[in-house]
Formats: sequence, structure tokens, C-alpha cells
Amino acid sequence: MSNLASKRCVPCQGGVPPITGRALQAMLAQVAGWQAVGEHHLTRTYTFKNFADALAFTNRVGHLAEGQGHHPDIHLAWGRVTLDVWTHKIDGLTESDFILAAKVDAMESGRTAKT
Repeated sequence: MSNLASKRCVPCQGGVPPITGRALQAMLAQVAGWQAVGEHHLTRTYTFKNFADALAFTNRVGHLAEGQGHHPDIHLAWGRVTLDVWTHKIDGLTESDFILAAKVDAMESGRTAKT
């Protein structure tokens, strides 16, 4: 498990530059299976055997996100859930985005994910 998973998401007040370039690649290496899209957001798709399991995962992610005060875009479909994470306040990536990604992975350790 990434040590990012042990941290808490911190609300962004704005005025900070988004994580890009080498710093982004270093952070991304800590959340295996996640992809950075255009240095703007993180994405990952989790696959499930049915809709009910995908919905249950969605609810677990929602509960986790509420507790962290950091909310991903969640796309639920039959047998899959795609999460997109970024910090809206700066329209880019912060450490909190990587923390949430790591926490989701820790919550679902042992599950198979498809990027």
C-alpha cells in the first residue's frame, strides 16, 4: 500500500500550481493502475462481475470521498466504474488527488482493475 493512503486530503484554497511534469510522474508511480490524462486529471476503471458489485463499489467510494472532503467524478455502468479525480479549484492535480487514488486502491486491495 502506498504511504499516500495514510495521509488525509487537504482542501485546496487555490493559488497553487498544479502538479505537472516530473513531479507528476513521481506521484503517479505511487498509484499503480492510475493514468494521468493531459496532466489534468487521474483516471482508473475498475471492473466487476455485475451491476450490483459496481454499485456497491460506487457507494464505498462515495463514503470514502465524503470522509475526505474530496470528491471524484464517478461513472457507473454495468460491470465497471470509472473514477476521474482532479482538484477543481485549480483545474489540475494536487497531492490530494493522489491521496484519494491511493485510498481507493487501499480500500479495494485485492480487486482487479483495468486502466
